[in-house]
Amino acid sequence: MLVIDQVVKRYGELVAVNNISFEIKRGECLGLLGPNGAGKSTTISMMVGLLKPDSGTVRLDGASPDSNATRRLIGVAPQALSLYEELTPRENLTFFGKLYGLSAAKLRDRVAWALKIAGLEDRARHRVHTFSGGMKRRLNIAVALIHQPTLLLLDEPTVGVDPQSRNHIFDWIEQLNADGMTIVYTTHYMEEAQRLCDRVAIIDHGKLLALDAIPQLLAQHGGQSVISGRLEHIPSDFSLPGTLLESDWRLESEQPFDVLTRLAQSGVRFGSVQIAGPDLEAVFLKLTGRVLRD
Repeated sequence: MLVIDQVVKRYGELVAVNNISFEIKRGECLGLLGPNGAGKSTTISMMVGLLKPDSGTVRLDGASPDSNATRRLIGVAPQALSLYEELTPRENLTFFGKLYGLSAAKLRDRVAWALKIAGLEDRARHRVHTFSGGMKRRLNIAVALIHQPTLLLLDEPTVGVDPQSRNHIFDWIEQLNADGMTIVYTTHYMEEAQRLCDRVAIIDHGKLLALDAIPQLLAQHGGQSVISGRLEHIPSDFSLPGTLLESDWRLESEQPFDVLTRLAQSGVRFGSVQIAGPDLEAVFLKLTGRVLRD
């Protein structure tokens, strides 16, 4: 559906996006992850036609995203809220719907739908500046959907929201995706990407480091499982692998259940034991490093 082919974007001497190529499939939810300054925002701006690549191409259904016809296929909910806070939700939705040329009857239907799906029907005539962060985020997404786009780009859609709004947004995204909408989802919350996304692209220093389904990313880059536990007994002649601090024990292994079986057979007894498999955060840190980014 959306094809990014050998795209490069520079700002003076800085190469913000460095020869990136990938394809977003119709109907999938693709996670776009990367540290601050990795090139995500520049990539998204080129996806929606706000920036032109210095070289390479971006195509949505075969057309350039900077044409008016193609832009109507795209909905964007930016991290910086795109709302008029002195207006009501109904007035915001009506305004943006008119920008997309929705007719009077169609506009009324879409506004009613958007208010309902955002859970804002009872606040439709209240000024947005009185809303909580979660309510504003939900309205921000509703504005992006008012014209029924086929491609939805969500940039950090759960920043500053309460748990109820966060789960409402998750359920909403999952339903949109199940109904066939193609979604690009950027976030710094790894558990969100792991829950919502079919595939994940990890970008850093303007380069695409990895792109695959999450099970494949975990297998390729996740590292070993971590076994930890509190020991009750160790045989006196037994050499225990791993790290032991008083009675707290830790070991990394690709075969954690085999390790625990061997230890039990050797007479080691546990008061408690946990196995933590590799997750998307482990993949992200392995590929992008642990150095702080500001």
